[in-house]
Amino acid sequence: MPIQPTYPGVYVEEIPSGVRTITGVSTSITAFIGRALRGPVDEPITINNYGDFERIFGGLWLNSTLGYALRDFYLNGGSQAIIVRLIHSKSKQPEGQDQAPAQTEATAKKAQLNVNGLNLEAANEGSWGNALKVRIEYVDNKVKRDADSQKLFNITVLLDNNTGQLELFRNVSVLPNHPRRVDKVLLNESYFVRFRDESLPADRPAAHAQPAPNKKLWDDNDTNTKAEENSGTDGDDLDVNDFTGVNKEANKQGLYALNKADLFNILCIPPYKNDGNIDYDSLVDQAAEFCKDRRAFFIIDPPTNWTDKNKAKDGIQSIGEPTSYAAVFFPRIKQPNPLRENQLEEFVPCGAIAGVFARTDVQRGVWKAPAGTEATLTGVPQLSVPLTDPENGELNPLGINCLRTLPAFGRVIWGSRTRKGDDRLTDEWKYIPVRRFALFLEESLYRGTQWVVFEPNDEPLWAQIRLNLGAFMHTLFLQGAFQGSKSEDAYFVKCDKETTIQNDINLGIVNIIVGFAPLKPAEFVILKIQQIAGQIAV
Repeated sequence: MPIQPTYPGVYVEEIPSGVRTITGVSTSITAFIGRALRGPVDEPITINNYGDFERIFGGLWLNSTLGYALRDFYLNGGSQAIIVRLIHSKSKQPEGQDQAPAQTEATAKKAQLNVNGLNLEAANEGSWGNALKVRIEYVDNKVKRDADSQKLFNITVLLDNNTGQLELFRNVSVLPNHPRRVDKVLLNESYFVRFRDESLPADRPAAHAQPAPNKKLWDDNDTNTKAEENSGTDGDDLDVNDFTGVNKEANKQGLYALNKADLFNILCIPPYKNDGNIDYDSLVDQAAEFCKDRRAFFIIDPPTNWTDKNKAKDGIQSIGEPTSYAAVFFPRIKQPNPLRENQLEEFVPCGAIAGVFARTDVQRGVWKAPAGTEATLTGVPQLSVPLTDPENGELNPLGINCLRTLPAFGRVIWGSRTRKGDDRLTDEWKYIPVRRFALFLEESLYRGTQWVVFEPNDEPLWAQIRLNLGAFMHTLFLQGAFQGSKSEDAYFVKCDKETTIQNDINLGIVNIIVGFAPLKPAEFVILKIQQIAGQIAV
């Protein structure tokens, strides 16, 4: 900052360069929404590996396809995911009040535990809580001399006998002013249980007895507290209202729980209905519109009734309105199910495809089409519908991206078109890499220009904008993200008195125009072979 001289002598002042480096955002953070065995409800939880999902959400579950899709995501190169667990709710009319307004009652319930007078409940809904066990032990007075006066005790929570996961909370108390008040400790530190009474008990709960000599600690059910029988329930299957129902957006629940997340780039909604589908006639359009607002991309799975090429051709018109913010992939994939003795079953491909997106982004860049012989599907031994070149040729012009089995390469993604990829639409956003690269640029530049707000709106500011945005775009040019051999053919950044006139300045507006020449995938490689006639000797 400027120096205020007060004494005779030499002053040294550092002048800021005005360079504010724009950092490209991530391109492959994938959001998965659906049912899970356990875990927080309507909260976006970021995980970095499948182990995190098993620890927080319980891993694979026969009542949900979300875990299988996430498994495929990590098998195929995915790195970071956001999980939103939903439970079903239904409208119920109060008895004897035919005209009364509907009330919402959650069909999934939390398991309840009465631990020697200390009323606890599972941290979230689901039958998983029925396996919880809790033990109370008193703190030894030899260790803490005032343990009795502070009403100190230890709580040990067992998740279940299969995993053996334990939580131990030492030196908690029921005293209202104690720094380790039991309800606050469980709320902030426990993944498994919560305190469910409005007020603390007057005295600490009684300690559990030691197990019988011939039994292990948690095997002696007479010496520890189990959850009340069947008090925790999973609820019914989800429906579209659990994603986009009344007040879901205002309350940031369902699909809109992702508004609590800072950034996601890809959206996957694995099947949640009994027939293995989602609500294609309503949810797809709302999810795609939400992705448009959040600068993200929606991967749509094929319906179960697409059992051949003709049904896919006839059914594409019922998969929502054409949009460049979503893409459909066909067919489904076949994999062994470890929860059914590895029997081969059909699964949706969205997780595996999102993983390939992430892998391609890292290896080649978001401007590279996530398709071709490099876009192999790991952990996919079969496809539900084998497709030939002519069949692929009928589906591709309709904007249906095919999964193929190619000799030597295995299962691959063999299409890269958005829902606007139908040739009859002649849309400029027909290709997935063009749309996703534009989303990357928009989000990166949006975040990288926040410093401009409230700056003096004149040529010095415009020059800084051109400098910083131009440096970012030129870096991408050097990485091969644009068409053109020269930078002036590949991109431009314009911000001057022509883009921002005096009326804009009066209104507090600065206009920045960024243009780029996108790379488009070579869908059709045409080899022209000609037979050369022998030369005639003269």
